[in-house]
Parts: sequence; structure tokens; C-alpha cells
Amino acid sequence: MREHPPPPRSRRERPAKPALTRDGIVDTAVGLMRAEGLDRVTMRRLAQELDTGPASLYVYVRNTAELHAAVLDRLLGEVDLSPAVAADAPGASGDWRERLVRLLTSYVEVLFEHPALARAALAARPFGENYLDLVEAVLALLAEGGVAPGRASWGLDLLLQYATASAAEHSIRGEAPEAQDDWDALTMALLNASPDRHPRIAALGAVLLSGPAEARLAWGFQVLISGITAAPEPPTTPVTP
Repeated sequence: MREHPPPPRSRRERPAKPALTRDGIVDTAVGLMRAEGLDRVTMRRLAQELDTGPASLYVYVRNTAELHAAVLDRLLGEVDLSPAVAADAPGASGDWRERLVRLLTSYVEVLFEHPALARAALAARPFGENYLDLVEAVLALLAEGGVAPGRASWGLDLLLQYATASAAEHSIRGEAPEAQDDWDALTMALLNASPDRHPRIAALGAVLLSGPAEARLAWGFQVLISGITAAPEPPTTPVTP
């Protein structure tokens, strides 16, 4: 006996799709990034995942760049902000410089876990609550160290730029198949530099390449912090909203 296909269901009988919200969109984008990578987190692919049209998403997110910034902000919630507690608070350990380095290192480690996001963070401008929490924590530690407001404000930008660039460089080395070959070529070039043409490179030799990445990262933060505390107060001009 020939079976007949089931009759088409009315739209009214179908379960209603959950209403779109910005938080829901970002949640889906984060899940998509974890499953398929940041390159696949586009407005079109996200609309497909949410069973809607791309135009519906633009009500909540202006473009892909803002979407990536929102994803970055969501993941910044994983940064360990505990080093920013007051020095006399229970559980606090180390002076403000050491705690600031630990805080910034946690930020770098979050980006390490998501290589494509680390590169996107060089251009993405997050402005959500998690990013503001990170900024507040860095400023609190600089204030604890007695850094003047102008130097702290401009120094914040330098510290986050260095942290983000370090994570992005690490991600490129980890993902590009030719990255190790390029690094080996650079190593050989420095170690075999001509003493006549490049005497300083030849004299330093392996010292230029010495030290584990973690130690170099922490040292770089210390250099920046020392410079921020010693630099003259910049000519800041407050921006009005």
C-alpha cells in the first residue's frame, strides 16, 4: 500500500523560535567560534545557526567586527582579576607590580587559548562589562602604586597593546606551518652574523634568543611598568561623551 507524505504543518503549529537578543547572539557566536573557529563567525553563518536572516542580526550587532569584539569581551570574563584586590585584602600576595604582571599574564593566556581571537584583538575594540572590568583592575593596581592619573591612563594602553601583540605573535607561530622554519632561519642568521659587518649581533649571539617566552613576557611588562612610573605626566585632554 502506498504511503502518503504527512500533510504540511501550518506555521502556527511550529514551535516558536526564541526571540533574538544581543546576549543570545553573542552566546551563539562564542559556541560557533569554539566549534568552527573565528573565521567562521560571520553574520551570514551566525544567521544560519540562529535560523534567521542576516538582516535580523544587524538590529543587535552592526557588523562582523563588532560581533568579534563582543565575542572577545565575553571571553575576557575568563581573565583572573583577583590580583587586583587591595594589598591588605585577604588572599592578596605580592606588591602591586607583581600582581599587575599576574593580571596581564592571565589576559594573555586567555588569548593564547583562542589564536584567531588574539589576532582579531589587535583591531577589535571591545566595550562590554568584562573589558571595563579588566581596565578597572589595571587602573586600580597602577593607582595602588601611586602612578599619576595621566601616566596610568596612557600606560594602560601600552600595557594592553603589548599583551595583545604578544598573544597574536604567539598565535601566528603556533598556527602557520612555515613559522618554525622562519624562526630557525632567523636563529641561524643571528648566530652566524658576521663580526665585521654586525659586531654587536655577533658579540651577543645566543643572548639575543635566550630565555623562555614566559620570562620574556613578564620582563617586558616590568619594563613597561617601570617606564610608566618614571615617564613625565602626558598632556592629557579629557574626551567629552
